[in-house]
Amino acid sequence: MIIGIAGPYSASTEEQRNRNFDAMNIAAANVYRKGHIPFIGVNMALPIVAKGVVQDPYEAVMQISLAVIDKCDAILMIGESKGANREKDLIVSKGLPVYYSIDEIP
Repeated sequence: MIIGIAGPYSASTEEQRNRNFDAMNIAAANVYRKGHIPFIGVNMALPIVAKGVVQDPYEAVMQISLAVIDKCDAILMIGESKGANREKDLIVSKGLPVYYSIDEIP
């Protein structure tokens, strides 16, 4: 399966953003070890946003993240946030699985 990884990214400090980013990538590595392909929307969005070509960085991240998640067969929620919940809602609307632990993934 292609499994999206969703969790908080935004934070009040750069240190916390880095921890959130690392948590998503560690989860992605674990999904890959289980034999699936992980997708993280933030990983796709951040390099584009960093180039300064967007007027609203948050909305650009969400637009790209939702497009990435739309291609997934399931989602792994590693935490709650406004953006992560939007990604989860997209998967739920398609009737696809939402996992809350790596152990739940077949």
